Amino acid sequence: MITLTRRRSRAGTRTRTARRLTAARALSALTLTALAACGTGSEPGSRDQNAPHARSTASASPRPATLAPGPAGLTPVFKNAPRTPASAAPTVALTFDADMTADQGPRAASGERFDNPALVSTLRRLKVPATFFMTGRWAEEYPAQAKDIGRDPLFEVANHSYSHYAFTGRCYGLPTVPASRMRADMERAFAAFRKAGVEHQVPYFRFPGGCYDKRALRALAPGGVTAVQWDVVSGDAFATDADAVARQVLDGVRPGSVVVMHCTRSAAPTTERALRTIVPKLRERGFRFVRVSEQIRAAGTRG
Repeated sequence: MITLTRRRSRAGTRTRTARRLTAARALSALTLTALAACGTGSEPGSRDQNAPHARSTASASPRPATLAPGPAGLTPVFKNAPRTPASAAPTVALTFDADMTADQGPRAASGERFDNPALVSTLRRLKVPATFFMTGRWAEEYPAQAKDIGRDPLFEVANHSYSHYAFTGRCYGLPTVPASRMRADMERAFAAFRKAGVEHQVPYFRFPGGCYDKRALRALAPGGVTAVQWDVVSGDAFATDADAVARQVLDGVRPGSVVVMHCTRSAAPTTERALRTIVPKLRERGFRFVRVSEQIRAAGTRG
């Protein structure tokens, strides 16, 4: 009887040991899986460690396209997509500059609004993809809005400098960024986006005022960005007539166009109202709204 009891005790011990080993192996497998998942993401990358670009993960969408470097390795400049569309529907990209200069903090503190939530809501309601060219100072002033825009798959956030100071002399009266600080100004904006939680940031740069020269293109070249201009000026800056803004856009748009607009209430108070006319009219003409990244890819790209 004692022998039988001992045998049963030994059998029970072996069974419990086997169960513990099985559980330990399962836990180890789960731990390895979790570690692997944590390792799939990375911060925005670039040609070098200092150039901020879009996220690169195995499961993420492809890295936004950029143009090949220009002559002598200068930063390439994009103005519009091919006029003959590869698809059945011609495309148009609406772009919105979120302007705020480095010295406008006191004006914001006194109540001036450099944001435009109603415009963002209208784009969402109308299901219009768009590219926001945001200054780093704007992202610092409105971090919750920057994060909200930057996490919406309908939108993408590009760089409009940190300070919104000019990268050339004599540019609409803007203060000037020294050539030695141009790249740092751009990178400071990307850092502000990351701090605010912007996810869909793309490696595109729009010069404040649209002003640039070879010196500016040379200064930004190591950052691996594509400079983005436009071929349609909306005229919404300081405009008071929404219908006039809409007419100017509708008269100027061609297949592949890039339209420059603004999303600052104080400086462009009629833009949201103009959109309510522009979007349905262009759709009636067969246009498809896209982000700038899609147009650059269509233009013959790398990466």
